[in-house]
Amino acid sequence: MRATLPTPASAAAPAPATQRRSASWSLPLWAAVPAAAASGFLLNLASPPAGWWPLAFVSVTVALLTLVGRRIGGALLVGTIFGAVFYTTHLVRVGEFLGPVPWLALAGLEAVLFGAGAVPITLAYRWTGRHRSRSGMQLAAVPLLVAGLWAAREVVMGAWPYSGFPWARVGMTQVGGPIAEVASWTGVTGFSFLIVAVCAAVVQWFRAGGIRFHKGLLPAGVVAVFLVLVPQFPTTAAGEFRVGWVQGNGPTGYFDDRTPGDVLAAQTAATRSLYGQPMDLLAWPEGGVDADPLSDPAAAETLDRVVRSAGAPLLMNAATTRGDQVFNTSLLWTANPADRQWHDKVNPVPFGEYVPDRWFYELVVPDLVGLIQREYTPGTNSPIVQVGDVGVGLAICFDVIYDTVIWDGARSDAEVFVFQTNNADFRGTDENLQQLAFARMRAIETGRAIVNVSTVGTSQVIAPDGTTLDSIAVNTAGGSISTVPLRTGLTAAVVLGPWLTGLIVLAAAGGLAAAGLSHRARTRAGGSDRPTDQARRP
Repeated sequence: MRATLPTPASAAAPAPATQRRSASWSLPLWAAVPAAAASGFLLNLASPPAGWWPLAFVSVTVALLTLVGRRIGGALLVGTIFGAVFYTTHLVRVGEFLGPVPWLALAGLEAVLFGAGAVPITLAYRWTGRHRSRSGMQLAAVPLLVAGLWAAREVVMGAWPYSGFPWARVGMTQVGGPIAEVASWTGVTGFSFLIVAVCAAVVQWFRAGGIRFHKGLLPAGVVAVFLVLVPQFPTTAAGEFRVGWVQGNGPTGYFDDRTPGDVLAAQTAATRSLYGQPMDLLAWPEGGVDADPLSDPAAAETLDRVVRSAGAPLLMNAATTRGDQVFNTSLLWTANPADRQWHDKVNPVPFGEYVPDRWFYELVVPDLVGLIQREYTPGTNSPIVQVGDVGVGLAICFDVIYDTVIWDGARSDAEVFVFQTNNADFRGTDENLQQLAFARMRAIETGRAIVNVSTVGTSQVIAPDGTTLDSIAVNTAGGSISTVPLRTGLTAAVVLGPWLTGLIVLAAAGGLAAAGLSHRARTRAGGSDRPTDQARRP
């Protein structure tokens, strides 16, 4: 009688075709490149001001599909293509200010960084590729890892180089959609993580069998239901606050023709219509005073008159000098000099308010670098001023895009925010609307009303739920007095945001390392991942 050797389970029956697809499926490079370009363009349409928010889910899903089965070089290529299309279209406004060289340089740098961040995602797909792709571990853990890596890329690009550029994040695309309230629990980074998790779960379902495997959509469905059903984190009503705010529409652009005092005169003229009306605070935009009132007696006297006429302290902004250092400063100008308070901009804009490594860039683009004469110093004081017993949180221009500035203001007991900005250099572009979207998201994230006042527009008053209460159109001089709600209590985003951001980055890095070690161990043990490796495309 012939002995029969046992047949290994892996050889007893071939895996179903839908399971084999996870080990072999990937887009050919000739298709992945245009798909990446298209998804980059879709993300721009999903972002403000177009704000077609559902396209963000389509964009991210397609972008992830282009990374499945790629080699490192291919992942770098398709990721860079995505970034190049997105950033060149989203940041076209930069070219209106300084021409094509800075625009393409910034877009190119961001595209390369975005492309480099695509490599870990491709490695995650490679190192987690198994025959049994329908397991709960694969369907849930892989999307969470991919989402973590995407969000970690946003964190890194938002901090490096030169303080980073956290302007374009997936979470921001949803500010006009029905799920924006989630940001009050997670912050923008956590919001991006959840959105990408939904998309990555759809990709994993497709790899596991797609339409023939209905249960595979459960992870995506769970996260999607969470996004839809979560309400805004509650804060506590604490009264009302009357804010007068003025858009002077003066010559505040870098290349605008003006003489000293023109900007201050424009702001003063636009403020006169508010005199005689009760207000708790009068707010002017960034750059609303074109002299340093701490050293210019004439400017100081003008501000004194404004405060007396308004019957309220004036929150204004000017470039100030202390010793050898220059700051972008918001000053609470009061009748009593002893009561004056100030906050200096935390993140001066590189190549706009200072030139990092000036010696190097003067060798590369001396004419452009020569235009930037001032070197602003980063501020270190808290982003808040006290008006009576009300804490007013602050963010100066692009500081609105930095999470920590907003969180610091809220944790310092801000009950309302005033964002001061100067958008004059971007007249005729959508920059002001992109920045305004950040202000709306910050209102939702913190549960605070926000007065966003610009030199040339668009200025708006935003309710704690992100809705617009009042507005002055672009390129219009005007002022208004708005009664805004005060709120106390911290949202989960403010309390947990720093911890959640760090956790996402560390968990993504640790998860990728663990996947790599597991992949190596499986390969040494018998090469169970070989079908995936053999099927990798460029």
